Amino acid sequence: MSSTDRGTRVLVVEDEAPLARLVVSYLERETFEVRSTGDGADAVALTRRWNPDVVVLDLGLPGMDGVEVCRQVRTFSDCYLIMLTARAEEVDKLVGLSVGADDYLTKPFSPRELVARVRVLLRRPRRPSGNGEPDAPLTFGALEIDVAGREVRLTGEPVELTRTEFDVLTALAARPRMVFSREQLIEAVWGPGWVGDEHLVDVHIGHVRRKLGDDPSDPVFIRTVRGVGYRMGSGR
Repeated sequence: MSSTDRGTRVLVVEDEAPLARLVVSYLERETFEVRSTGDGADAVALTRRWNPDVVVLDLGLPGMDGVEVCRQVRTFSDCYLIMLTARAEEVDKLVGLSVGADDYLTKPFSPRELVARVRVLLRRPRRPSGNGEPDAPLTFGALEIDVAGREVRLTGEPVELTRTEFDVLTALAARPRMVFSREQLIEAVWGPGWVGDEHLVDVHIGHVRRKLGDDPSDPVFIRTVRGVGYRMGSGR
C-alpha cells in the first residue's frame, strides 16, 4: 500500500513514557496514524515493517541510541526524521543531522511546535509538482542532477543523498547564478512556515559537500559567498 492509499504515518521513538504519550496524543489529534516505541532496535524494525512517513526520534535512547537508529534507518528509508535531544550542545545537533536527520528539537519543547514541524516537512513534495522545473537533468561538470527522478550522479556513479540533502542541492542547482542566503534556502527547502536554527542549512550543505567530495576550501560545485550564503558553481 502506498502513502497515497493511506493516512500519514508517524512513528514516535521516545523512552520517557509520559512525554511519548503526550506527543502521540497531539499527533493523533491531527488525524495521523501514530505508533510509538521506546526501544531503538524495535524502532528500526518497526520503520522497516510499517514504513512511516515521519519518524520522531529521541537522541538519548538507552541501548541503541538515536544516532545509530537514524544511521540504520537511512540505509533503507527516506522518511522524514526529526531528532529530539535533551542536550543543547551544538555537537549533538550536528552529529544527529550528519547521519540523516531532517530537523531537530531541543527538550523541553512544545508538542504544538513538534506538530507544526511535522506539518512543514510533509508539505515538502517528494516529487516535482509541475512548477516549471526542467525535465532535462541539471549538469555541472561531472555532476548530474535528475530532478524528476530524484537521482544524483557524479562521473556516472550514483550519489546517495537524503531527501533534505537532495532538496538543498536542487534548490541551488535550479538557479545557479543566484547566491542563496540561509533564510532563502530555508524558505525554498523547509518552507516559509519553518521556525528554528538557520545553521541547519550549514550542516546539510556540509554533508552534501562531503558526499560529492567537494572541498570547501577549493569547491567545484557548492561555493560559499562570504557574508551572504551559497551558490552553485560551474565545475572545473
